[in-house]
Amino acid sequence: MFVDSHCHLDFPEYQGQLDDLLARMKTAKVTHALCISVDMPNFPNVLEIAKSHENLFASVGTHPDYKDTPEPSVEQLVQLGQDSKVVAVGETGLDYYRIGDDSIESMEWQRDRFRRHIQAAKQLNKPLIIHTRSASADTIRIMKEEGADQIGGVMHCFTESWDVAQAAMDLNFYISFSGIVTFKNAKDLQETCKKIPLDRLLIETDSPFLAPVPHRGKTNEPAWVSHVGEFVAHLRGDDLALLAQATSQNFSRLFRVNLH
Repeated sequence: MFVDSHCHLDFPEYQGQLDDLLARMKTAKVTHALCISVDMPNFPNVLEIAKSHENLFASVGTHPDYKDTPEPSVEQLVQLGQDSKVVAVGETGLDYYRIGDDSIESMEWQRDRFRRHIQAAKQLNKPLIIHTRSASADTIRIMKEEGADQIGGVMHCFTESWDVAQAAMDLNFYISFSGIVTFKNAKDLQETCKKIPLDRLLIETDSPFLAPVPHRGKTNEPAWVSHVGEFVAHLRGDDLALLAQATSQNFSRLFRVNLH
């Protein structure tokens, strides 16, 4: 019924718990999940999890917020991304939220990394998973400059404005909402969520982070994407079954996977 389009099942919070997580997914009618890579050293673990379970998929990439980690080359991303279980490149993008005493100008390493991911995705002909925080203008600019519209992708854990959503959709990107949309203080984001066309909408957990209401503050898990879906359907006035079907079909279309 639901698909979790973004989770991190290789993270230490889940050590030794994967079978239980998958069982709870099944109970909650969450049929599939996409396990997201955040750096190269841990990518083999992400891929192994996906390869070991028919209903799980993987991405390849290095998170923009990971500064002290081996820098991936275009060639490395392309090589690793050729595996059939790897359905996307990322998560990649820009994050200026924690730059501290650094200046935005000093974040050129992030922008270079982002460009390499877009170039690799184009070579692989696989979509991008984009993270943007406090950096939406530069994110959209680089997406345009590097031709990200040629392969499209998803703006994951979306928290930006309607204008940013429109700009991303104009570049063939989907908009994905996490548990944040269920928070009481997320009124602006909820208004944006109402405006997203149903055929451009995805839902996710970003687990183990950002557990949705009614589990806010706990360790998140893919089963709880059902709460995100239920909230979004009620918020938008959509029939729940219709929203579940649409978001699952959108996932299948974007990542070119058969969910049956």
